[in-house]
Amino acid sequence: MASIPLHYVDLRAFCYVTEDDKRVEDALRLLLPEEFEIQRAKSEGHYGDRILVLSARVESASGMRAVMDALGDLADEDFSRVVDELDERVNENCAFFLTLDKQAAFNGRVELGDGITLRGKVEAYPAKKESAVENVEELLSEL
Repeated sequence: MASIPLHYVDLRAFCYVTEDDKRVEDALRLLLPEEFEIQRAKSEGHYGDRILVLSARVESASGMRAVMDALGDLADEDFSRVVDELDERVNENCAFFLTLDKQAAFNGRVELGDGITLRGKVEAYPAKKESAVENVEELLSEL
């Protein structure tokens, strides 16, 4: 597949009051090309604690390729798990979801876990879940 079958990729991580926002940003940057700006939005938790939402949207083909190439660093068992679970990881709106370990990303590793959410809007014609799953499966087979 010469092109990336994605319209865009969104990456998001929450930085809680007990975390260093620079470290969380570094974890998110592991998946992003250098030139991408990370947006910051302040929020508040249930008990009034600060939550900083760090996010980036990648829309260029080269940027999305860089994000997907970073996923190629998943351990074989994690990668196999993602492929096996594609039917659950792609929704009816043709969006592909994946969560990655924030601490591992800060330490330079890409692992399944919690902390960083990846959402990719999959190109699928017709716009059906089955077509989207096939496109993601083909994309992942190239990594």
